[in-house]
Amino acid sequence: MQVYISVDLEGVAGIATFDQILRGGSGYPRAQSLMTAEANAAIRGAFAGGATEVVVSDSHGTMDNLLVAELDPRARIVTGGPRPACMAQGLSRDAAVAIFLGYHAAAGAPGVLSHTFSANFTQLRINGKPMSEAEVNALYAADRAVPVGVLTGDDQICAVAREAFPGVRTVETKTAIGWSATDSLQPATACAAIEDVVAEATAAASHLSAPPVPEVLDLEVGFASALGADLAAVTPGTQRLDALTLGYRTSDVDELLRAIMAWYYLAALAAQQTAALAARR
Repeated sequence: MQVYISVDLEGVAGIATFDQILRGGSGYPRAQSLMTAEANAAIRGAFAGGATEVVVSDSHGTMDNLLVAELDPRARIVTGGPRPACMAQGLSRDAAVAIFLGYHAAAGAPGVLSHTFSANFTQLRINGKPMSEAEVNALYAADRAVPVGVLTGDDQICAVAREAFPGVRTVETKTAIGWSATDSLQPATACAAIEDVVAEATAAASHLSAPPVPEVLDLEVGFASALGADLAAVTPGTQRLDALTLGYRTSDVDELLRAIMAWYYLAALAAQQTAALAARR
Protein backbone atom coordinates (compact mmCIF):
# COMPACT_ATOMS: atom_id res chain seq x y z
CA MET A 1 0.00 0.00 0.00
CA GLN A 2 1.41 3.35 -1.06
CA VAL A 3 1.01 6.50 1.06
CA TYR A 4 1.61 9.92 -0.45
CA ILE A 5 2.82 12.78 1.78
CA SER A 6 2.94 16.40 0.61
CA VAL A 7 4.95 18.55 3.05
CA ASP A 8 4.59 22.32 3.24
CA LEU A 9 6.34 24.54 5.79
CA GLU A 10 4.04 27.28 7.08
CA GLY A 11 1.88 24.88 9.10
CA VAL A 12 4.76 23.10 10.84
CA ALA A 13 4.89 23.50 14.63
CA GLY A 14 7.16 26.35 15.71
CA ILE A 15 6.89 28.24 12.40
CA ALA A 16 5.41 31.74 12.51
CA THR A 17 7.54 34.33 10.71
CA PHE A 18 8.56 35.24 7.18
CA ASP A 19 12.20 34.90 8.22
CA GLN A 20 11.66 31.17 8.83
CA ILE A 21 10.07 30.30 5.50
CA LEU A 22 12.41 32.07 3.05
CA ARG A 23 15.79 30.70 2.04
CA GLY A 24 18.43 33.05 3.37
CA GLY A 25 16.46 34.02 6.46
CA SER A 26 18.23 33.48 9.76
CA GLY A 27 15.42 31.20 10.92
CA TYR A 28 15.28 29.09 7.74
CA PRO A 29 17.83 26.40 8.71
CA ARG A 30 15.93 25.75 11.96
CA ALA A 31 12.69 25.60 9.97
CA GLN A 32 14.20 22.97 7.66
CA SER A 33 14.95 20.79 10.68
CA LEU A 34 11.41 21.20 12.04
CA MET A 35 9.91 20.39 8.64
CA THR A 36 12.09 17.30 8.24
CA ALA A 37 11.18 16.06 11.72
CA GLU A 38 7.45 16.26 10.95
CA ALA A 39 7.99 14.50 7.61
CA ASN A 40 9.82 11.68 9.40
CA ALA A 41 7.02 11.42 11.96
CA ALA A 42 4.50 11.01 9.14
CA ILE A 43 6.69 8.44 7.38
CA ARG A 44 6.98 6.40 10.60
CA GLY A 45 3.24 6.61 11.08
CA ALA A 46 2.52 5.49 7.53
CA PHE A 47 4.68 2.39 7.83
CA ALA A 48 3.25 1.62 11.27
CA GLY A 49 -0.23 1.80 9.74
CA GLY A 50 0.58 -0.74 7.03
CA ALA A 51 2.21 1.20 4.19
CA THR A 52 4.62 -0.72 2.01
CA GLU A 53 5.73 2.38 0.09
CA VAL A 54 5.84 6.08 1.00
CA VAL A 55 6.33 8.95 -1.45
CA VAL A 56 7.19 12.34 0.06
CA SER A 57 6.81 15.56 -1.93
CA ASP A 58 8.76 18.61 -0.77
CA SER A 59 6.03 21.16 -1.42
CA HIS A 60 7.23 24.52 -0.10
CA GLY A 61 8.59 27.40 -2.16
CA THR A 62 11.54 26.19 -4.20
CA MET A 63 10.54 22.64 -3.23
CA ASP A 64 14.00 21.65 -2.04
CA ASN A 65 13.72 22.43 1.67
CA LEU A 66 13.71 19.03 3.37
CA LEU A 67 17.03 17.77 4.70
CA VAL A 68 17.03 14.78 2.40
CA ALA A 69 19.96 13.00 4.05
CA GLU A 70 18.04 13.04 7.34
CA LEU A 71 14.80 11.61 5.95
CA ASP A 72 13.70 8.10 6.85
CA PRO A 73 15.47 5.98 4.20
CA ARG A 74 12.34 3.91 3.55
CA ALA A 75 10.70 6.87 1.75
CA ARG A 76 11.16 8.18 -1.78
CA ILE A 77 11.45 11.95 -2.18
CA VAL A 78 10.08 14.24 -4.90
CA THR A 79 12.12 17.44 -4.74
CA GLY A 80 12.90 20.52 -6.81
CA GLY A 81 10.93 22.47 -9.37
CA PRO A 82 9.29 23.80 -11.39
CA ARG A 83 6.99 20.85 -11.87
CA PRO A 84 3.56 20.56 -13.56
CA ALA A 85 1.57 19.36 -10.54
CA CYS A 86 3.38 21.63 -8.08
CA MET A 87 2.69 20.45 -4.50
CA ALA A 88 0.93 17.30 -5.72
CA GLN A 89 3.74 16.06 -7.98
CA GLY A 90 4.21 12.32 -7.60
CA LEU A 91 0.63 11.66 -6.50
CA SER A 92 -0.81 8.84 -8.59
CA ARG A 93 -3.60 6.28 -8.53
CA ASP A 94 -1.16 3.94 -6.81
CA ALA A 95 -1.63 5.86 -3.56
CA ALA A 96 -4.20 4.59 -1.07
CA VAL A 97 -4.29 7.87 0.86
CA ALA A 98 -2.81 11.37 0.73
CA ILE A 99 -1.34 13.16 3.74
CA PHE A 100 -1.06 16.98 3.68
CA LEU A 101 1.54 18.04 6.23
CA GLY A 102 2.37 21.55 7.42
CA TYR A 103 -0.40 23.24 5.41
CA HIS A 104 -1.85 26.75 5.90
CA ALA A 105 -4.96 28.83 5.22
CA ALA A 106 -5.88 30.49 1.94
CA ALA A 107 -4.97 33.96 0.71
CA GLY A 108 -7.24 36.52 2.30
CA ALA A 109 -8.29 34.16 5.10
CA PRO A 110 -7.16 34.33 8.73
CA GLY A 111 -4.26 32.05 9.58
CA VAL A 112 -0.51 31.89 10.06
CA LEU A 113 1.33 32.96 6.88
CA SER A 114 -1.86 32.45 4.86
CA HIS A 115 -1.61 32.60 1.05
CA THR A 116 -2.55 30.48 -1.94
CA PHE A 117 0.48 29.32 -3.92
CA SER A 118 1.93 32.82 -4.34
CA ALA A 119 2.25 36.03 -2.36
CA ASN A 120 1.53 37.67 -5.73
CA PHE A 121 -2.01 36.21 -5.73
CA THR A 122 -4.57 38.02 -3.57
CA GLN A 123 -7.13 35.22 -3.88
CA LEU A 124 -7.71 32.03 -5.86
CA ARG A 125 -11.25 30.83 -6.54
CA ILE A 126 -12.60 27.72 -8.23
CA ASN A 127 -16.25 27.77 -9.27
CA GLY A 128 -16.64 30.95 -7.27
CA LYS A 129 -15.28 29.58 -4.00
CA PRO A 130 -12.06 30.87 -2.41
CA MET A 131 -9.65 27.94 -2.23
CA SER A 132 -6.65 26.97 -0.16
CA GLU A 133 -3.72 25.02 -1.54
CA ALA A 134 -5.03 21.99 0.33
CA GLU A 135 -8.36 22.14 -1.50
CA VAL A 136 -6.71 22.56 -4.91
CA ASN A 137 -4.35 19.66 -4.24
CA ALA A 138 -7.29 17.58 -3.01
CA LEU A 139 -8.96 18.08 -6.40
CA TYR A 140 -5.85 16.62 -8.02
CA ALA A 141 -5.96 13.70 -5.57
CA ALA A 142 -9.69 13.15 -6.12
CA ASP A 143 -9.13 13.06 -9.88
CA ARG A 144 -6.93 10.04 -9.17
CA ALA A 145 -9.44 8.53 -6.71
CA VAL A 146 -7.11 9.21 -3.77
CA PRO A 147 -8.73 10.49 -0.53
CA VAL A 148 -7.08 12.97 1.83
CA GLY A 149 -6.68 11.11 5.12
CA VAL A 150 -4.70 13.59 7.24
CA LEU A 151 -4.06 17.32 7.24
CA THR A 152 -1.83 19.13 9.74
CA GLY A 153 -1.40 22.85 10.25
CA ASP A 154 -2.91 25.69 12.23
CA ASP A 155 -6.45 25.74 13.61
CA GLN A 156 -7.73 27.71 10.59
CA ILE A 157 -6.73 25.26 7.87
CA CYS A 158 -7.68 22.27 10.02
CA ALA A 159 -11.22 23.66 10.27
CA VAL A 160 -11.33 24.01 6.48
CA ALA A 161 -10.10 20.43 6.04
CA ARG A 162 -12.70 18.93 8.38
CA GLU A 163 -15.43 20.57 6.32
CA ALA A 164 -13.94 19.84 2.89
CA PHE A 165 -12.49 16.32 3.17
CA PRO A 166 -14.80 13.50 4.31
CA GLY A 167 -13.31 11.42 7.13
CA VAL A 168 -10.08 13.45 7.36
CA ARG A 169 -8.04 13.42 10.57
CA THR A 170 -6.31 16.64 11.58
CA VAL A 171 -3.48 17.70 13.87
CA GLU A 172 -3.64 21.34 14.96
CA THR A 173 0.03 22.10 15.33
CA LYS A 174 -0.68 25.70 16.31
CA THR A 175 -3.39 28.28 16.92
CA ALA A 176 -3.22 31.42 14.83
CA ILE A 177 -2.83 34.65 16.78
CA GLY A 178 -2.13 36.73 13.67
CA TRP A 179 -0.57 36.41 10.23
CA SER A 180 2.90 35.94 11.71
CA ALA A 181 2.12 35.08 15.33
CA THR A 182 1.05 31.75 16.77
CA ASP A 183 0.52 29.67 19.88
CA SER A 184 2.30 26.46 18.86
CA LEU A 185 2.68 22.94 20.12
CA GLN A 186 6.22 22.02 21.12
CA PRO A 187 7.71 20.33 18.01
CA ALA A 188 8.26 16.93 19.66
CA THR A 189 4.63 16.93 20.84
CA ALA A 190 3.43 17.76 17.33
CA CYS A 191 5.58 14.98 15.84
CA ALA A 192 4.17 12.40 18.27
CA ALA A 193 0.61 13.41 17.39
CA ILE A 194 1.36 13.32 13.65
CA GLU A 195 2.87 9.86 13.86
CA ASP A 196 -0.16 8.50 15.70
CA VAL A 197 -2.76 10.11 13.43
CA VAL A 198 -1.00 9.10 10.20
CA ALA A 199 -0.80 5.51 11.46
CA GLU A 200 -4.54 5.55 12.19
CA ALA A 201 -5.42 7.05 8.81
CA THR A 202 -3.20 4.64 6.91
CA ALA A 203 -4.73 1.64 8.67
CA ALA A 204 -8.21 2.96 7.85
CA ALA A 205 -7.46 4.07 4.28
CA SER A 206 -9.82 1.52 2.74
CA HIS A 207 -12.73 3.19 4.54
CA LEU A 208 -12.03 6.60 2.97
CA SER A 209 -13.26 7.79 -0.40
CA ALA A 210 -12.43 10.77 -2.56
CA PRO A 211 -15.25 13.21 -3.40
CA PRO A 212 -16.29 13.68 -7.05
CA VAL A 213 -14.49 16.30 -9.11
CA PRO A 214 -16.74 18.99 -10.67
CA GLU A 215 -17.30 18.58 -14.39
CA VAL A 216 -16.31 22.20 -15.02
CA LEU A 217 -13.54 24.04 -13.19
CA ASP A 218 -13.77 27.82 -13.44
CA LEU A 219 -10.52 29.28 -12.10
CA GLU A 220 -10.27 32.93 -11.07
CA VAL A 221 -7.13 34.49 -9.61
CA GLY A 222 -6.69 38.00 -8.24
CA PHE A 223 -3.22 39.43 -8.83
CA ALA A 224 -1.39 41.80 -6.53
CA SER A 225 -0.18 43.91 -9.47
CA ALA A 226 -1.52 44.87 -12.86
CA LEU A 227 1.86 43.97 -14.40
CA GLY A 228 1.53 40.43 -13.03
CA ALA A 229 -1.93 40.15 -14.55
CA ASP A 230 -0.65 41.62 -17.84
CA LEU A 231 2.09 38.99 -18.15
CA ALA A 232 -0.14 36.09 -17.13
CA ALA A 233 -2.94 37.19 -19.46
CA VAL A 234 -0.90 36.20 -22.53
CA THR A 235 -1.15 32.47 -21.69
CA PRO A 236 -3.49 30.55 -24.03
CA GLY A 237 -7.07 30.15 -22.81
CA THR A 238 -6.82 32.96 -20.27
CA GLN A 239 -9.68 35.44 -19.89
CA ARG A 240 -9.09 38.98 -18.58
CA LEU A 241 -11.91 39.61 -16.12
CA ASP A 242 -10.66 42.99 -14.91
CA ALA A 243 -7.36 44.82 -14.40
CA LEU A 244 -6.25 42.50 -11.62
CA THR A 245 -8.27 39.32 -12.20
CA LEU A 246 -7.80 36.49 -14.69
CA GLY A 247 -10.07 33.55 -15.46
CA TYR A 248 -9.57 30.12 -16.99
CA ARG A 249 -12.13 27.39 -17.69
CA THR A 250 -11.27 23.69 -17.97
CA SER A 251 -12.63 20.25 -17.17
CA ASP A 252 -9.14 18.81 -16.65
CA VAL A 253 -7.49 19.03 -13.21
CA ASP A 254 -3.98 18.65 -14.65
CA GLU A 255 -4.64 21.57 -16.98
CA LEU A 256 -5.98 23.58 -14.03
CA LEU A 257 -2.73 23.12 -12.11
CA ARG A 258 -0.63 23.94 -15.16
CA ALA A 259 -2.54 27.22 -15.55
CA ILE A 260 -1.98 28.09 -11.90
CA MET A 261 1.72 27.31 -12.19
CA ALA A 262 2.12 29.38 -15.38
CA TRP A 263 0.45 32.36 -13.71
CA TYR A 264 2.54 31.79 -10.56
CA TYR A 265 5.85 32.12 -12.41
CA LEU A 266 4.71 35.04 -14.55
CA ALA A 267 3.46 36.92 -11.48
CA ALA A 268 6.80 36.25 -9.79
CA LEU A 269 8.61 37.63 -12.85
CA ALA A 270 6.51 40.79 -12.66
CA ALA A 271 7.33 41.20 -8.98
CA GLN A 272 11.06 40.81 -9.74
CA GLN A 273 10.87 43.41 -12.50
CA THR A 274 9.03 45.85 -10.23
CA ALA A 275 11.57 45.36 -7.44
CA ALA A 276 14.48 45.87 -9.87
CA LEU A 277 12.99 49.13 -11.16
CA ALA A 278 12.38 50.36 -7.62
CA ALA A 279 16.00 49.62 -6.69
CA ARG A 280 17.25 51.89 -9.50
CA ARG A 281 15.40 54.94 -8.22
